[in-house]
Amino acid sequence: VGLFTIGGGLVAITIMQQIIVEKYHLISVEMFYNMVAVSESTPGPMGINMATYIGTEMYGPLGGVATTCGTVLPSLIIIVIIAKFFGKVQEKPLVKAAFNGLRPATTGIIAVAAAKIFVIALLVLPEDWHTVLSVQGIVALFNWQTVFFYVLACLLLFQTKVHPLFVVLL
Repeated sequence: VGLFTIGGGLVAITIMQQIIVEKYHLISVEMFYNMVAVSESTPGPMGINMATYIGTEMYGPLGGVATTCGTVLPSLIIIVIIAKFFGKVQEKPLVKAAFNGLRPATTGIIAVAAAKIFVIALLVLPEDWHTVLSVQGIVALFNWQTVFFYVLACLLLFQTKVHPLFVVLL
């Protein structure tokens, strides 16, 4: 994950979700997004927090150390190599084109991660999608307790001076 993550923690989480939940079914979707919530609310980079949490949860403290190193070291090595040569090549058209291509791709990956978190956190997906074609079906689509707490958290964060820590604790 650390080798292919360009764009930060949400991109790392998307890749982790695809590998751990969808491909190998090592943990459930609900457990994964609970891990995301904990990783977002703890200090430090979210992708690294998530890797550490998954490794510790699945394989104990040594698993946490291994997954943290596996996430951090590839990026660290690549950044050191790039930093050594970037000043010499940053104005080359191919390098500029590569960075111009990475921006929208990274934005798309982050949007997918945000959409998946939204669906898991706020919606109750029906078994029969025909039920959504009515007003009652649309109302039943939302987990109203979660929507209430989401709106409350947004109001507290954006309309008051409540510290985000208190919102997380709530």
